[in-house]
Amino acid sequence: MAKSRGRGKPLRRRDKKGGLGSGRRKPCQHCRDKIEQVDYKDVAALRKFVSEKGKIRSRRITGACRRHQVQIARAVKRARELALLPYVNEGGRDDSPRRERDR
Repeated sequence: MAKSRGRGKPLRRRDKKGGLGSGRRKPCQHCRDKIEQVDYKDVAALRKFVSEKGKIRSRRITGACRRHQVQIARAVKRARELALLPYVNEGGRDDSPRRERDR
């Protein structure tokens, strides 16, 4: 005798539990601390929003709101221009091995 597969009521979208998209977004760190303007001179705080390769991390990763993410990006770019933050990582190149082509 074959097993019955989910012959009950179909699940509604609101009844589903868990999954990748479940849970609440964490609040923006700057909104929580009531910071109006992100300061480009606060290099320690800006380093949290820059990856090891030197890329600015996205809102999805950092949890910043749209307004503060724009300010963070502008502050990082300004700090790079004034040589407070590096454009790339310390070595200036990736540490990952790459294939070299024979020419």
